[in-house]
Amino acid sequence: MLQPFDDTYFMRKALQEAEAAFEKGEVPVGAVIVAGNRIIARAHNLTEQLHDVTAHAEMQAITAAANFIGGKYLVNCTLYVTLEPCQMCAGALYWSQISKVVYAASDPQRGFGAMGGRLHPKTEVEKGVMQKEASELLKRFFIERRNLN
Repeated sequence: MLQPFDDTYFMRKALQEAEAAFEKGEVPVGAVIVAGNRIIARAHNLTEQLHDVTAHAEMQAITAAANFIGGKYLVNCTLYVTLEPCQMCAGALYWSQISKVVYAASDPQRGFGAMGGRLHPKTEVEKGVMQKEASELLKRFFIERRNLN
C-alpha cells in the first residue's frame, strides 16, 4: 500500500530545502518539522547569508515551528534533516523536547553522536533515510567549492 506521507516523503522536502541552500552558496542542509503529517516549518542553512554561525537549518526550523504552534516545546513533532545535527543543534532539540529526529547522512566528525551531544531521553532517532541523495549533494557542494578556490 502506498504511504504518501512517510519518512521518505518528508525527507524529500528537506532535500528540497538543502538544494535551496546549495543555490545560495550555503552548506546544503535542509530541514522540515512535521506535526500530524503536516509540515509546520521549512528551513535551510543561512549561516553565510546572515553572518551567523547559529543559523543552521535545524535552528531555523525549531524557531519557525515554535512560532507556528505558539509554544517552545515540539512534543508530537518530527524533524527531518539532511545531515546529522551538530552538538549545538542537538542541544536546542533537547530543550525543544522534540519527539523524533530523522536524518539522512551521518556526520562522523561534527555530528552530535561523535561530539558527545545528546537529545532528550524521549526523543526517537532514525538515521539513513535518503542518505545517498543527501551525501551526494554535500559532496557536490564541497567539490564545487574547492574548484572555486
